[in-house]
Amino acid sequence: MQISALLVSGILLTATPVSAATILILGDSLSASYGMPEHQGWVQLLRDKLPEHKIINASVSGETSAGALRRLPALLDSVAPELVLVELGANDGLRGFSPAQLKKNLTKIITLIKSTGANVLLSDILMPPNYGKRYSQAFRRVYQEIQTEQAITLMPFFMREIAPNPDLMQKDGLHPNQAAQEQISLWVKPWIVRVLPGVQQ
Repeated sequence: MQISALLVSGILLTATPVSAATILILGDSLSASYGMPEHQGWVQLLRDKLPEHKIINASVSGETSAGALRRLPALLDSVAPELVLVELGANDGLRGFSPAQLKKNLTKIITLIKSTGANVLLSDILMPPNYGKRYSQAFRRVYQEIQTEQAITLMPFFMREIAPNPDLMQKDGLHPNQAAQEQISLWVKPWIVRVLPGVQQ
């Protein structure tokens, strides 16, 4: 009986998060509740699903990889996250920036995050088909190459199933509407859980 009790106790301990974690979301308008109040965005919905963790949203509408790279050192110092979700590149692509420059900036961002001991979750980004097959493929390869070179987790783009559905998009055709936010939070949550060591839901 005593051995069984100890085994059950051990199982319960391993199924419980060791401690609350601080999670930093470093993104653009797709993560910044663009076009709606902040409390309706997917980051707030994610907070509701992971109440034991502190989630800081440092996403800025219109942000590029270069802009985020400039902001990152101060954010890492002030927030001291255990995990950073990097959702960047859409604005680089929409402005036709070089995939090589995007890769350089994202690599620097990930290197900075790793230097603090934090984990990295990188979101894949897909370009609209009207940007041309060649550019879209080169853009996509950036994320695949970084995943391999940096040995990090690459989360599939959460707009993949939302963007084709006009009922889930704002009138601009670029941003998810309020109806899409719950779906995004459900998409992101298991990837966050997967990357946080010692956390099971």
